[in-house]
Amino acid sequence: MRKFGLIGYPLGHSFSKKYFSEKFEKEGITDAQFDLYEIEEIGLFPGLLKDNPDLQGLSVTIPFKEKVIPFLDELDPACQEIGAVNCISIQNGRLKGYNTDYIGFKNSLKNWLGEEKPAALVLGTGGASKAVTQALEDLGLPYLLVSRTASGQPQYITYKELNEHHEILARHELIINTTPLGTFPNTEAMPKINPEFITRKHKVYDLVYNPEKTFLMRSLEARGAIVKNGLEMLILQAEAAWKIWN
Repeated sequence: MRKFGLIGYPLGHSFSKKYFSEKFEKEGITDAQFDLYEIEEIGLFPGLLKDNPDLQGLSVTIPFKEKVIPFLDELDPACQEIGAVNCISIQNGRLKGYNTDYIGFKNSLKNWLGEEKPAALVLGTGGASKAVTQALEDLGLPYLLVSRTASGQPQYITYKELNEHHEILARHELIINTTPLGTFPNTEAMPKINPEFITRKHKVYDLVYNPEKTFLMRSLEARGAIVKNGLEMLILQAEAAWKIWN
């Protein structure tokens, strides 16, 4: 039996397990299984590999996308740029890291925007935002990163600055949420962005997929924005991972 799985903490609501279990059933794949491996800290990772010698591939989620890198033998070049891993292939004891978030997001955004090239505001600065900004760079879209605290770097602004200078929102018509805010069960949370300055010109891409319409999406859609959740990106990144493992 070929074993695949997901590492992260906590793993209450996993898209991957449901997706791969359904995929294996639908496509008649009987020699593979996908399990959840919840580990509280990355130091437990080598033990997990030792206990599961049949593992051929792992997906990686919060909070280990960056922390897992020192344990890998090799990184895919795109992954090296991003500095975050969400997919590991295990062959002959060698571990290679990839970033299929990047592939999934880039293809999904390209399909959605068509020929448009709006400037983007990327909410959040964690592992997921690194894949997003790499995709934006490769698609030729300018962007600003928005975080809770000032970093002193030119491409970063704070939520306070964003809400004080509404011309920033006017100039950036694509808003991408890479934070987990609004995810089930805390569905009434959203990043601190003022819906008052949102217009029909704005597009909002929320990487959260559960619930289907986040509080952020609902709030900005009410002001005329066009919204999209992260489900398509997740499906595309899962399929990219399956390709890598096979």
